[in-house]
Amino acid sequence: MKKFIEGQFDIVVVGAGHAGCEAALVCARLGLKTAMLTLNLDSIAFMACNPSIGGTAKGHLVREIDALGGEMGKNADKTCLQIRILNEGKGEAVQSLRCQCDKNAYHREMKRTLENTKNLHILQGECCEVLVESGKVTGILTTYGGIIKAGAVILATGVYLNAETVTGEFRQKSGPNGFAPANALTDNLIKLGFSVRRFKTGTPARLDKRSIDFEKCVRQFGGDGVPAFSFTDKTPQNTHECFITYTNLNTHGIILDNLDRSPLYNGEISSTGPRYCPSIETKVVRFAEKSRHQLFLEPEGADTNEIYVQGMSSSMPHDIQKQMYRSVEGLENCEIMRYAYAIEYDCIDTLDIYPTLEFKKVSGLYTAGQINGTSGYEEAAAQGLMAGLNAAFKALGKEPVVLGRDEAYIGVLIDDLVTKGTEEPYRVMTSRAEHAISLRHDTADLRLTPKIADTPLYTAERAQSFEKRKAQLGRAAEILNGRADAQKLADFAQKHNICGGLQGVTYADLIRRGANPAAIREHFNILGDLPEDIAKTAEATVKYEGYLKKNAAQIERAKKLEKKKLPEDIDYNKIQGLRLEAREKLSRVRPLTLGQAGRISGVNPADVTVLMVYLSQK
Repeated sequence: MKKFIEGQFDIVVVGAGHAGCEAALVCARLGLKTAMLTLNLDSIAFMACNPSIGGTAKGHLVREIDALGGEMGKNADKTCLQIRILNEGKGEAVQSLRCQCDKNAYHREMKRTLENTKNLHILQGECCEVLVESGKVTGILTTYGGIIKAGAVILATGVYLNAETVTGEFRQKSGPNGFAPANALTDNLIKLGFSVRRFKTGTPARLDKRSIDFEKCVRQFGGDGVPAFSFTDKTPQNTHECFITYTNLNTHGIILDNLDRSPLYNGEISSTGPRYCPSIETKVVRFAEKSRHQLFLEPEGADTNEIYVQGMSSSMPHDIQKQMYRSVEGLENCEIMRYAYAIEYDCIDTLDIYPTLEFKKVSGLYTAGQINGTSGYEEAAAQGLMAGLNAAFKALGKEPVVLGRDEAYIGVLIDDLVTKGTEEPYRVMTSRAEHAISLRHDTADLRLTPKIADTPLYTAERAQSFEKRKAQLGRAAEILNGRADAQKLADFAQKHNICGGLQGVTYADLIRRGANPAAIREHFNILGDLPEDIAKTAEATVKYEGYLKKNAAQIERAKKLEKKKLPEDIDYNKIQGLRLEAREKLSRVRPLTLGQAGRISGVNPADVTVLMVYLSQK
């Protein structure tokens, strides 16, 4: 193969999925000459599974991506079919946005954005080697012999590395949706020192909506007045309905009677699948006591009849799949347009990378997305954004950006990956965040946008919307801290059983006493001139004020440990008093701070104390 120079760039991004798109955009927007290599231009920002953005905790990630100048939220708003807030009946800390998008439009809009971004060059091809000299990245080599020179490389290969799809007895070398796999890179990654493992994910069938009896299903509508993902956008429109139905004992019987033909149970698939998004076979076996499982019928787009059956992913043979789906109420006569399948792929052990997402053994080499063992578009996009920021900042001579667990769900996600690692496809959840009350999705811009204020990511549009939101929230806080009219207050207290003295009571006091904020607004006619999302954010801030103060104290204590740096060349095996397990885990992870060391599985508080003594002696 004759080699030639394809081009000279500051940064090259390998992959154009959700991680690759964010990484390439942030690098180019920061003024760096950026190349993005993709196996197929038609797979840019392709939604291989459900065409939805957000969900529990995932919606937090999307708003944080937007607050840092990323694109996912804006693209979801542009292509929205239905948007709503999940967990509205629960506390604000666990409420999240979720948007059903138009799959083709999402790809098309993101591709248009990339193609019209200054400093960004897009190329179709396959990377077969990361070029390294003296421990530093110098570029990549394509299977066509093209050398793309660059000072930094971001690998965002998704589920394409040595990808194989499995359906029943049939297995083939393929990426998602029939796209070609990337077979040339894994051996090179192993040579560079990566620990490579094999993960699995899956997707359900797509049905022809004309063959579904929606009258037998429960209609699911979008929410009214739901804010956009992007803090710079207006409320998106709900144009489509979704539907709910359920499996039944007949469905479960078909699955159980044919487990010997399931690749998950006959040994055909041995790789690790996602615990929190299991196949229907796994759900039926694992939750044998359940008589039914909920399914969501969701449109793939405005210009297609394809319906996505969320909750029923499978790798069963086609003949069994047809029986399974047709056993469900409303789907008795369904016609399958695309059958379900499982996909196996290579990924790396994230204990091999720093919190900046840079590979520990090669300077300038970053990884982001499902190559890091995560699941989901949102987790991928968040990593792509951070890898892009850190690669760009390193090229520009700036300090890296590492978000703390107290600052963002992105910080929780990355810290979990690089400190604890993952033995299964990782999914972000609100339960993983110990500071969840401080990390509400509606405060993402207040927490994170100031971090990009001195960069080109802080556009005039973003500056205007950010300052406007701050002013509106200030106005809302001022109103809530105002005193209520005495007579109206007495009437409200009697009607809503508000106890205690009423002298000098403010609207904020009423919220703290447990009064319903919506009832307060209606009775006293306040906050009506402000947007709904602004009013709700101000009310939630008052509601959780006490918890936020306690949380702030916890965060300050944790920060003291984060400020204590650990030497990079520390030999843990020579530190007296450390347990054997702690020595092994610390040597493997190589934590950067005492705080990170304390979060490693297998390192207990006594080990941290030993390290503190060691540092004081040093």
